[in-house]
Amino acid sequence: MKLRIPFERVDWINTGFLAMISLLAVIAAPAFLWFYDANALIWSMFGFYCIATGMSITLGYHRLFSHLSFKAKWPVKLFTLVFGACAFENSALNWVSDHRRHHKHVDHDDDPYDISKGFFWAHIGWILFKTTPEPPLDNVQDLQKDKLVMWQHRWDKLIALFVGLILPGVLGYFSTGDWTGALGGFLIAGVLRVFVVQQCTFFINSLCHTIGSRPYSTKCSARDSFVMSLVTFGEGYHNYHHEFQHDYRNGVKPWNFDPTKWSIWLLSKVGLASDLRRVPDTKVLLAEMAEARRRADQELASLHAANDHPWRDKAVESMNSLIDRLTANYHELEKAMTDRVDLSRKALRNWSRETRQVLDHLSAIRRGREVPA
Repeated sequence: MKLRIPFERVDWINTGFLAMISLLAVIAAPAFLWFYDANALIWSMFGFYCIATGMSITLGYHRLFSHLSFKAKWPVKLFTLVFGACAFENSALNWVSDHRRHHKHVDHDDDPYDISKGFFWAHIGWILFKTTPEPPLDNVQDLQKDKLVMWQHRWDKLIALFVGLILPGVLGYFSTGDWTGALGGFLIAGVLRVFVVQQCTFFINSLCHTIGSRPYSTKCSARDSFVMSLVTFGEGYHNYHHEFQHDYRNGVKPWNFDPTKWSIWLLSKVGLASDLRRVPDTKVLLAEMAEARRRADQELASLHAANDHPWRDKAVESMNSLIDRLTANYHELEKAMTDRVDLSRKALRNWSRETRQVLDHLSAIRRGREVPA
């Protein structure tokens, strides 16, 4: 889809700010490090601010305020609102409004960062150009009743400026006693950190709707990416999130890298979070089985059409057998859920194993190898 945007729609404030931050991050910050280096305090501030602002977006803006996936006490809210502002990604109220519209209208015109308009648009273009008319904040009435959220909405730019940029410069000055420390704190813990955190957030909107796997649903473009989970505190499991958006976990499997999930769980153990919402394992497995069956049926149809496939007959026979077992398991699980039958972990593991077996067969067939016995 070719996107044409009128010149008059350019948001010069956002464009100017992002251009300045980007230029300072990719030119001025490396130049400073080349000539002056940075001391341990400046690098420590860089690490702290990356974690504090990044987690405030994922844990606060996203899972707490956007999806109400858990409840939090005021210290957690205040921390995520202050350091969320320092990411320079707008106030929580505006961020949540955009994100809720994204989920409601994903991959369609009313999606603020609609991937069908192109990678650049989903990544950053939607921020650089004004939406006309400006969408109303009619989907965040719940947050408008929260005094802390509304306080941050009024002052987010000043909070971001003083806590996110000026404070690192001041602390950097005291670490060296001269202007190089102040400049280092501003450029490294301030500007470079803002650039890194913003780009990681933007890649969820662009890359995680372009590249990756869709093990839970193909109803929208959202995809899982382990690599993106490493740099976004667990947000990379985007296919799961779009299918089960109110779950406080994005990385639902025990082995998934999701520091935000672990942090929420820890907060609940010390009494700072409660009412953690999670999708039952049976429902997650049902979604995986349905998607595996859909893909298996699709692959089987292509095998019937491909007479020259080297392993066609064996692959068709094997896939037919697996699909029959998977279908039977699917209906058995669906009936158990309908009848509210408690299922053993052993049964769930067995069904999960057979679902994985189907996916392994599909992978082997696509690579043109003999299907496993």
